[in-house]
Amino acid sequence: MEKVILHSDGNCFYAACEMMERPELREVPLVVGGDEEARHGIVLAKNEIAKKFKIITGEALVVARQKCPGLMVVPARYPLYLKYAGLLRDLYMEYTDQVEAFGLDECWLDVTHSLHLFGKGEDIANKIRRRVKDELGVTVSVGVSYNKIFAKLGSDMKKPDATTIITKGDYRQKVWPLPVQDLMYVGSATREKLRKSNIRTIGQLARTDPDILNGLFGKWGYVLWVFANGEDPAPVAKSDAGPIIKSVGNSSTTPHDLRTDDDIKITMYIMAESVAARLREYGYRCRTAQINVRGNDLSWYTRQGPLPHPCQDSGELFKAAWGLYMQNKSPGPVRTLGVRATGLTKDDIQQLSFLPEIAGIQRHEEAERAIDGIRKRFGNLSVRRGILFTDPGLAGINPLEDHVIHPVSYFR
Repeated sequence: MEKVILHSDGNCFYAACEMMERPELREVPLVVGGDEEARHGIVLAKNEIAKKFKIITGEALVVARQKCPGLMVVPARYPLYLKYAGLLRDLYMEYTDQVEAFGLDECWLDVTHSLHLFGKGEDIANKIRRRVKDELGVTVSVGVSYNKIFAKLGSDMKKPDATTIITKGDYRQKVWPLPVQDLMYVGSATREKLRKSNIRTIGQLARTDPDILNGLFGKWGYVLWVFANGEDPAPVAKSDAGPIIKSVGNSSTTPHDLRTDDDIKITMYIMAESVAARLREYGYRCRTAQINVRGNDLSWYTRQGPLPHPCQDSGELFKAAWGLYMQNKSPGPVRTLGVRATGLTKDDIQQLSFLPEIAGIQRHEEAERAIDGIRKRFGNLSVRRGILFTDPGLAGINPLEDHVIHPVSYFR
């Protein structure tokens, strides 16, 4: 039986949630923006009225205001968007148990085995769109196809509040004329490399010899060829499968440039504590620490190194990250700093040891679990290290609330 897969994508999702909660925003050009005082002042989402002023997601708010002097800017409220995303998934679950999230407001649904209950894929897509609009007050665009890649492409082709169907019989007419960058995972660097080989459309990519693409991109070239030819075999995961987590990390563009070692220490402790807390929450230990450093001249580097023992302790993670930074520190101020834990193993896979240093790590982890409980009850800033009080601006960074972890990749 040929699969019937839907991809549902929220339209202007953050802005739509804000307009649902505040009806007075529906008639004005609106963007959801980052915190300008914390130097995160970019457009995160915009409504349809703001789109008419050619405002682009990701551009600076100061540029957006120049395009539209009467622009309304509201701060992001991630708990609100998570609430609506959960309501969307609950609605999707009424049609199939194969619902796979991709980001906050996008989901694939495999409705192959639901057709006898709800009708054709197009019928299901239209029912979902109507219900989302009537029951939640936001809108979605839905792509219907026989694989995940074309279903997602379909949801992007017509917005807002539309259904687009791509079949095995018509994908060459509908998909192949599109620019190659419309295909999933063809970013600007890949597009430029394809352009230099005179490959500008998805159809040209599909008709290119896979060996040529392999020469350009390695194994990834064959994957793109498969996508372009509609041969993506990836299944839609069941809703209870959960994402495959390969790493856990946090980074922050800080309220001011980090100029001293103490500035770096404060920020690195905050990041390490957030990462370690998530490791404990997900039941993982890490074997490798990684840092990401971007200077105020926008130059950047990444370094990683092994930990002496697998752990989920913020002190050990900080120690490793700090060592990496001191070995590679650059002379200029730092604008963005990140800490990431990789080489993950399940928490229950732990070799017993009588070594005192490992026993000490285990005691620290128990203490941090107790702190996790306090923070969960009274807020993430209820327990803080003493060094944080030396810089109230940096101490206010709250990565547990400011960042949301999503599945790491389309590939499972």
